[in-house]
Amino acid sequence: MSSVIDKFLRYVKVDTQSKSNEERFPSTEKQKDLARMLVEELKAMGAENPHMDEYGYVYSAVPATAKCPGPIVGFIAHMDTSDAVSGRDVKPRIVKDYDGGSIVLDEKGEYVMRPEEFPEMSAYQGQDLIVTDGSTLLGGDDKAGVAEIMAMAEYLLAHPEIPHNRIPIAFTPDEEVGRGVDFFDVKKFGADFAYTVDGGAAGEIEYETFNAAAARLIIHGKSVHPGSAKGKMINAILVAEEFQRLLPVHEDPAATEGLEGFYHPCEITGNVDQVTVEYIIRDHDRRKFAEKKAFFQKAADFINLKYGEGCAATEIKDSYYNMKEKVEEHPHLIENARQAIRACGLEPLTPPVRGGTDGARLSFMGLPCPNLGVGGHNCHGRYEFTCVQSMEKCVDILLKIVEIYSEEN
Repeated sequence: MSSVIDKFLRYVKVDTQSKSNEERFPSTEKQKDLARMLVEELKAMGAENPHMDEYGYVYSAVPATAKCPGPIVGFIAHMDTSDAVSGRDVKPRIVKDYDGGSIVLDEKGEYVMRPEEFPEMSAYQGQDLIVTDGSTLLGGDDKAGVAEIMAMAEYLLAHPEIPHNRIPIAFTPDEEVGRGVDFFDVKKFGADFAYTVDGGAAGEIEYETFNAAAARLIIHGKSVHPGSAKGKMINAILVAEEFQRLLPVHEDPAATEGLEGFYHPCEITGNVDQVTVEYIIRDHDRRKFAEKKAFFQKAADFINLKYGEGCAATEIKDSYYNMKEKVEEHPHLIENARQAIRACGLEPLTPPVRGGTDGARLSFMGLPCPNLGVGGHNCHGRYEFTCVQSMEKCVDILLKIVEIYSEEN
């Protein structure tokens, strides 16, 4: 078994799910279990000063073996997994020489991964797939990226004859809850540029993300006994539903793709007296993003006009912006990644990211940081899978990027 796959199979068995709406950082202490494991492995490899800081970030580096003309380029991945599906007691399984058909994940046959539902499976016929047992997510987002960076570091540390500058590496907590770089120390990391290794298929380069905001809608109703409620009751549940109907139906995640933005209600709590709905607002275009936020507020204003001032209250907070604005100022980041991918036998793809990544915020913190594919699909769910050969190819791509930057004038 290759080094990257051995590491990946060990890492996914460590429960590192983050938790939204937590004040503490990281949001779950168990993320530090993997952080401590990585620190010990980096020490054993001979990496430079591996350590976990007070926030759970892991920092280290592969020491320079030569003074090369290129800039200092680092690599970053996140340790936490989504809380959408359980990440506890993950049981990964390798389906060798995948035949192109359906894969039954569990013993009872309740969870079946079918090519008709997941057409990307067909691209991996004849290769080896790592899948779940149907009871948990896999954790390829982003333990595949963690394993690939660790395998790259291990290889370079074992081959000091390869010339390269210092290569900073870091692993972050809480990326899945949008707080992955809240306390990230860019200066300590010590890179001019970086790549997050946190994408989809091998060969992907992602540098165009959403502009993103978190929005909260609070509906204050008026609870009255239903037997005498006529003309008095304001049912917060129904008003929240009415608010949702004011938003454009064609700007829902289920109706959008590519560069199209959306409004997405992702959590609701409450009763007749009060309802709170958590939304996310997304758009790749900064102007359209501003318009969406303004429309969200306009819908609340309409509710207040209809039911009385104070019925609807909103809180809108920007989360991150489209990293394209910063990355395009440094085109070598994309061109060198493309060159590396082609050198490894793949054709580079540059899909827009319909989600978030640590790299989006890092790019606005002074560390331009596009995202690279890790060889996985269907993240955040029980049908998640990674491809063994793709993960191995991703390690080759990272090594080739190091080589290109070591030669760059």
